[in-house]
Amino acid sequence: MTLSNHIEALLFLSGQPLSVKKLEQILGKKEKELNEAINELENNLSGRGLRLLKNGGEIMIGTAPESSKYCQILAKEELDKNLGKAGLETLAIILYNDGISKANIDYTRGVNSGFTLRSLLIKGLVERKVNPKDRRTHFYTSSVNLFQVLGITKKEELPDFDNFKKEIENAVEFS
Repeated sequence: MTLSNHIEALLFLSGQPLSVKKLEQILGKKEKELNEAINELENNLSGRGLRLLKNGGEIMIGTAPESSKYCQILAKEELDKNLGKAGLETLAIILYNDGISKANIDYTRGVNSGFTLRSLLIKGLVERKVNPKDRRTHFYTSSVNLFQVLGITKKEELPDFDNFKKEIENAVEFS
């Protein structure tokens, strides 16, 4: 059995994103060797119903974008019913501004987003991380689980990602 097979098994078993650091600990392999095996796994999954999803230093097995219309049928009703307009709006802001503070989300939406962010965190669609520039504050990023729900493998696959991101950066100066 290859290293990429072991990584696949661990990702399947965990059902959530794993960092390369965590894989290093579990498998006792160096980062370079793991990255080669991760690339091998990504190539092996190409053209199948599953894909390797990457977000920063984390990876996860998710559904193929080509299957997204079928997967969305299964997931859409619950997602729409529970998130509502505020949740979808907040998700869009986070997706197109990965690494955004609550204050900037509130400013963009014009309302307090605390309850909505909490709901998105509980559902595993976003993650709250400590701001490395100011450890007293946090910022919000999209999760790999969100990529799976949306049927994408990276945020650059979002509609008009580059153009929309530039417009947002020009319209509002984020800290």
